[in-house]
Amino acid sequence: MKTRKFLSVAFLALVFGATSFAQKTVMVGGAAMYPTKNIVENAVNSKDHTTLVAAVKAADLVETLQTKGPFTVFAPTNAAFDKLPKGTVETLLKPENKKMLQTVLTYHVVAGKMNANDIMKAIKAGKGKATLKTVSDGTLTAWMKGKKLYITDEKGGMSMVTIADVNQSNGVIHVIDTVVLPKS
Repeated sequence: MKTRKFLSVAFLALVFGATSFAQKTVMVGGAAMYPTKNIVENAVNSKDHTTLVAAVKAADLVETLQTKGPFTVFAPTNAAFDKLPKGTVETLLKPENKKMLQTVLTYHVVAGKMNANDIMKAIKAGKGKATLKTVSDGTLTAWMKGKKLYITDEKGGMSMVTIADVNQSNGVIHVIDTVVLPKS
């Protein structure tokens, strides 16, 4: 009986241990993104996502992105925000524009955890395109060009996933090179 119990515990330790090792730590913006930390805990350490973190704080979305989720976040870099027309970020960060900022940010979030393979399977099933429903009740269209994963927003803007599968304790981040925008 003791041997059976020991073997059961050893088996569970092996299974759960293998699961945690399967999710590797990825470097983003010069910082390690640990799969044991949540989206916010990791994002605050990335030099490439200071604008996104400031926006999440201004929109009062920190608590939401620290919940269990899971979430799939398409995270624009600082360079992505820099592509927006001059003054856009400053305008969005004003307290009176909080609702608009929340809409833009939650447009980058899909409920559930979709790693790159999940998205590629959905693209294949959709014969070249997959429609992703965002938390803001909008849609993003995922597609491939060669081996690169892209998303298109409702206005026709395109963004390429530059770093995929940055696993978090409450979901996954895919770093993107352009801010995606919902219909006005």
